Amino acid sequence: MEHTADIPPLSWPHYLLVFFVSLLLWVLLTGTFDRQELVAGVLVSAAVTLLFGRRFEIFTGFRFSWLAPFHILSYLGYFFVALIRANLDLAARVLAPSLPINPALVEIRTGLKSPLGRMLLANSITLTPGTLTVDVVDDRLLVHWVYCPPGTDLHQATERISAAFERHLSRFLI
Repeated sequence: MEHTADIPPLSWPHYLLVFFVSLLLWVLLTGTFDRQELVAGVLVSAAVTLLFGRRFEIFTGFRFSWLAPFHILSYLGYFFVALIRANLDLAARVLAPSLPINPALVEIRTGLKSPLGRMLLANSITLTPGTLTVDVVDDRLLVHWVYCPPGTDLHQATERISAAFERHLSRFLI
């Protein structure tokens, strides 16, 4: 049996977040707002939260505020625009052989402290074409970059690849 004494108890906002994420997942999986399905979803989400809420420590990196939903939407909007730009840039590099390709592994630094923040940053980088997060160690991410301008240093790579994502993520994550 696994020892769980070192896992800190979550505060009530964290339990609420676990409950609502579970309920959202239930609604997405059932695909309906039927009353019976919602009641079942509330019961299952409450059971999951009560039984396994301590295991959802990844949510401890969330900043609870009434502005958090707006910050999440702002991040999603920025991510969508960055996704479109990266797709267009990579498509242009593939279709126009004259555009340079200079692949490199670059190291970037993040100020995000929580595992959730670092995970979302790494996934945001990976989901935009032209970059792929290879490893995350402490406050550094190793990223494969399709076009790394010659002479790029740690600060420049961080600024070009992750700074804007991090600005948006830091509004609702630690």
